[in-house]
Amino acid sequence: MMTSVDTELIRVLGDPLRLRIVTLLARETLCTSHLVEETGARQTNLSNHLRVLREAGVVETEPCGRFTYYKLRPDVIAQLAGQFAELADSARTATENKRACP
Repeated sequence: MMTSVDTELIRVLGDPLRLRIVTLLARETLCTSHLVEETGARQTNLSNHLRVLREAGVVETEPCGRFTYYKLRPDVIAQLAGQFAELADSARTATENKRACP
């Protein structure tokens, strides 16, 4: 059985600032102002990263007056973690599989 890992999601989460945003949102729902304060990133830069995370389905938005709050979608992270867990299980059971050299 071939295990596949969502490479697009890994690319999205591979950016240090986006991973920092995800880590912060894993603890609490935050608005853009909070994220600017926590990361030190410029608002426009942060907004671009939030758009990428939103388009990838990692975060969702919640309007609140003139602010937009962001929250992490844990199911997406759990699905990726499950893909890695399957990969690790596959590697554990494949220790006896060795292809002969020609």
